[in-house]
Amino acid sequence: MLRPATLSDIPLIHEMAHRVWWAHYPGIITNEQIEYMLGRTYSVAALEQQMIQDGQQFWIVEEGGTALGYLAISNQSDGAYFLHKFYLDAGQQRKGLGARTFQSLLHQFPDLQALRLTVNRQNFKSINFYFKMGFVIEKCLDIPIGEGFVMNDFQMLWQK
Repeated sequence: MLRPATLSDIPLIHEMAHRVWWAHYPGIITNEQIEYMLGRTYSVAALEQQMIQDGQQFWIVEEGGTALGYLAISNQSDGAYFLHKFYLDAGQQRKGLGARTFQSLLHQFPDLQALRLTVNRQNFKSINFYFKMGFVIEKCLDIPIGEGFVMNDFQMLWQK
């Protein structure tokens, strides 16, 4: 279900990100912010930097050889990780794939004791999913990201 992504998967991640983001984020953030964030986070150069220099481990969610989503995680300190990305194709949601993927991710990191992530405060579907997985809201964050855009997020925490 989860396979480690390599540099050769960057075009696939780029394509999936555009498809998933345009299906999910309109109505949560502006189209201009979607375009800005996709360009900033999912260009080939940005993905290479995240994989090589920033230490993010990317994973492809697959079933039957078909890519259905992707995620990225990094180790922050002993047993503490940060989930940078967790995205599934819209057509795959509400079928239990997210929960299975989350459990599979936990099995990949047996030393994981705490997992943090950020999620837009208006992203109710994702927030509710994370609640179901056992996350709690740790704090509110307002993070300027450039070009006048701000990420209005919750930082959420899952603990073993």
